[in-house]
Amino acid sequence: MKEGTTMTDFWRDLVLTAMHNMSVTLGTVLPSILAMLTLVVLGALLGWIAGTIVSRLALALGLDQRSRTWGITSALARAGIYRPPSQVLRLVAFWGIFVIFATMGIDALAIPGAPGATSMLMRFLPRLLSALLIVVVGWLAANFLGQAVLITAVNAGILQARLLARTTRWVVLLFAVATALVEIGIGRDMVLIAFGVLFGGLVLALALAFGLGGRHLAREILERGRRRDREPVRQDSITHL
Repeated sequence: MKEGTTMTDFWRDLVLTAMHNMSVTLGTVLPSILAMLTLVVLGALLGWIAGTIVSRLALALGLDQRSRTWGITSALARAGIYRPPSQVLRLVAFWGIFVIFATMGIDALAIPGAPGATSMLMRFLPRLLSALLIVVVGWLAANFLGQAVLITAVNAGILQARLLARTTRWVVLLFAVATALVEIGIGRDMVLIAFGVLFGGLVLALALAFGLGGRHLAREILERGRRRDREPVRQDSITHL
């Protein structure tokens, strides 16, 4: 009987100890979880509000109509983005704010493997935004220059007008991507060397293409000059002293 009472006390103490440890753990972790959930919900709410404000402001300024006029909408469609620019800005505003608050929530959990995630994001975010802006501007410039080169080449009667326009577009895009990678800090020297080699190769290929394609034109120009030199000067013609 005494032995049975001892076993009962043992199991009771074991259960009470486990419950006490669980309550202590919950008391330590639960505030962090609640803080994370609060930050995530707050980030989603603020992101939705900011996205709505940005979208309505873009509509009030007539950004969608201007984008269609400037060719931005068609450029977005070629890239697989079929939303109007106002909706694109709304999504960018929402996800930007949500990611910041979600990162703050990760910091609130105090996970050992991810200390200072918010500070790291804040240090990296300006460079990331600059790189994205460089890519967007380069993409728009590439489309604009590609269209300009295509129109000019077609009006000039160049047979390889589309190839020339595509080459121009890709050169500008590669330059923008290389600049964005350098801005982020990913392989600065490697990106510069790779871009230099690629750009030099493209220039050499274009020079060879134009040289081989224009050799007949150059020969004709030289023959005209020779014929002009061989023609005797007329006595009744007026010549410069």
